[in-house]
Amino acid sequence: MQIVHYPHPALSWKSKSIQEINASLRAIVEEMFELMYEHKGVGLAANQVALPYRMFIMNPAGDPDVTEEEAVFINPEILKRNGSVVDEEGCLSLPEVYGNVCRAEEIIVEAFNLKGECFEFKLKDLPARVVQHEFDHIDGVMFIDRMSKEDRFEIEGEVENFMTHFKRQQEKGEFPSDQEIQKQLKNLEP
Repeated sequence: MQIVHYPHPALSWKSKSIQEINASLRAIVEEMFELMYEHKGVGLAANQVALPYRMFIMNPAGDPDVTEEEAVFINPEILKRNGSVVDEEGCLSLPEVYGNVCRAEEIIVEAFNLKGECFEFKLKDLPARVVQHEFDHIDGVMFIDRMSKEDRFEIEGEVENFMTHFKRQQEKGEFPSDQEIQKQLKNLEP
């Protein structure tokens, strides 16, 4: 398992709901947490590891020793959004690229955990921002898609570099074509 970088087709894929919570899914979640911590992240969506599942993980502390902050969101829904605040975001799929994004300041989110239990969280500040960022991922939306035109223009060169690098990797055969990746994603859907 590895984190895919923009513009990998998995990052624009609208994920499908998970039908069964089993040992395989639990192993995927465990590996996702390891990757997230290895890359110093606070959240990671299944799309970012090229899996078309409506699931993401987070630990706003970003610290593997603070396990009480860890959360798994399976088939999440954001039920309510309140307020708005602009703050800087980054993404493990666009390393070292940052930009301002307007998000709800407070949200209510409902999801299932790894035990199959439905839960509801009222979150604000960083935890709310992380959930919204990861929720966008499972809908195939990147944080750069939420930036203002002016802010997006400022990072366009960096984003173009990722696009050029990915296309070169495909040309060298390090990654399949976009069509082949899309076919693989379709076959992996729950």
